[in-house]
Amino acid sequence: MKKLSARTWICFVLIGLVGQFSWTIENMYLNVYLYNTISQNTSYIATMVACSAITATLTTLVMGVVSDRVGRRKPFIVIGYLLWGVSVAAFGFVTTKSLGVAAAAAMVVILDCVMTCFGSTANDAAFNAYVTDVTDHNNRGRAEAVLSILPLISMLVIFGLFDGMTQQGKWQQFFLIFGIMVTVTGFASLFLLKDETLPKNENAFFSSIVYGFRPSVWKEHLRLYLALIALCVFSIAVQVFFPYLIIYMQSYLMLDSYAIVLGVVLLVASVVSVVGGRFMDKIGLLRFTVPAGIVMFLGLVLMFFARGMIAVIGAGIVMMSGYMLLQSALAATVRDHTPTDKVGQFQGIRMVFTVLIPMCTGPYIGSFLIAMTNAGATYEDLGTVKQVPTPWIFLGAAAVLLLVLIPITMLKRRNTDA
Repeated sequence: MKKLSARTWICFVLIGLVGQFSWTIENMYLNVYLYNTISQNTSYIATMVACSAITATLTTLVMGVVSDRVGRRKPFIVIGYLLWGVSVAAFGFVTTKSLGVAAAAAMVVILDCVMTCFGSTANDAAFNAYVTDVTDHNNRGRAEAVLSILPLISMLVIFGLFDGMTQQGKWQQFFLIFGIMVTVTGFASLFLLKDETLPKNENAFFSSIVYGFRPSVWKEHLRLYLALIALCVFSIAVQVFFPYLIIYMQSYLMLDSYAIVLGVVLLVASVVSVVGGRFMDKIGLLRFTVPAGIVMFLGLVLMFFARGMIAVIGAGIVMMSGYMLLQSALAATVRDHTPTDKVGQFQGIRMVFTVLIPMCTGPYIGSFLIAMTNAGATYEDLGTVKQVPTPWIFLGAAAVLLLVLIPITMLKRRNTDA
């Protein structure tokens, strides 16, 4: 059994949380920055999102293999965070005054790809592999429970403390603060991270990249791919409603105090996740997935009926608690079944199942449900008139979530430890 020291936990929280700050900015603020300060042409935003998703997946595939071949994660985390911070800060210096509209917009798109490249190298490829390296099946549930709340904490911190800066147009200071924070974390990692020396992957480079896509590998590591499929289905269910959640509360429920709702829900769900993580490892990850899934399913159904602020908070706590517990259990299961000598190269495969496929399917399912059930109500987003989300996005997500039982059941049958 690998015991996680206080130093390791500090690394998990510090490196993980600061990384999530950057991803929150990349996912939620760059489009606003591009639209508000450079161009209202939404085609630039669409191009940026698509290029970023492709860059993240390809970078993780390649750099995960590279870290396996080197047999170390620390250099990629340290150098990656140092450069990641510089790329974040650089956004604040892109202006239309010096470059013009088209060139400035193109520069933001290019910078986003550069930022994503450094971030995916440091966080998606190296840090995620490092977590798998230093944990085992006795403590992965607890580790994942802690890591799963970091994106939510990131959103709370940025929305609560720094959103006002963006509304006041202080973008340069905004990007500079977080850029310095990421770079400083890179320096801190140099001293905090314990350098693990791992067996080197001596296989051919291209062969290693395509390794995880081979049918023979699927057959050999069937339990890993069943776990990835389960995580993929779960992620698709989340993407059915999550992109529309704030808009739903603002435009359908007319909750002006949606920030309070989100704050209470995320804080309580985070506590539940951390507490649940302690039981996850004792009960067994696969045994934990079904009750966690039931809680999330129940929460999604309750969200369909919830209307007032108190009702939405109650339903939201149930939904997000189940969401975080199920995500933690499935992610830890993936780590358990990842081959120890190929941890890095499987991070790219994980990105395909948890980012690429879900983000290319889930939002469109939600959009279809909105179009089918919307009674003509609209709102304006980034200059585009869109339909107001309806409660059916939650029932749609619940229906997709039910499908996760198929890979979980198949995995249980093949796992004598379940």
